Amino acid sequence: MMTVIIIIIILIAIIVALLGIVGAVVPNMPGPPLCFASLVTAYFTCPGQLSLELVLWMLALTVLVTVLDYVAPILLTKMGGGSKRAMWGSTIGIIAGLFFMPYGLILGPLVGAFLGEISHNSDLPHATKVALMSFISFLLGTGLKLIASLLMTFYTIEAAWKFGRGFFA
Repeated sequence: MMTVIIIIIILIAIIVALLGIVGAVVPNMPGPPLCFASLVTAYFTCPGQLSLELVLWMLALTVLVTVLDYVAPILLTKMGGGSKRAMWGSTIGIIAGLFFMPYGLILGPLVGAFLGEISHNSDLPHATKVALMSFISFLLGTGLKLIASLLMTFYTIEAAWKFGRGFFA
């Protein structure tokens, strides 16, 4: 009976990790925290496959990329001289871009930030600069979240694989 429960828990952890990868790209979905939760689950259900040191490093990485995901757009948009409208436009563009995948996810924040800034300040070169800074921050945040999520998913699946091979041997 315990074997079936462990297998189910590990499968759920892997599914949550895969959802975490999706969450690294989809706005307002906590990708890295989901992947970290899967990693912690693998740590406890697959004893000896993951070190506590690795789990702690992944915790630090999760916190770092999550904080950067919220701070980078504000900092880079402000560095570009952007207004709150540009930040809101970028956010709305990300959400609207989900309906026009895959290009909408890339162009949404760029167009949204541009339209937000142009509605605040009609200076075309300035609005373009702000939009590019907002877009760079989106790419930076998404890229870092995706890398962290893929890394934690790899460790989760590797631990489950190794544990399964040893468990059924």
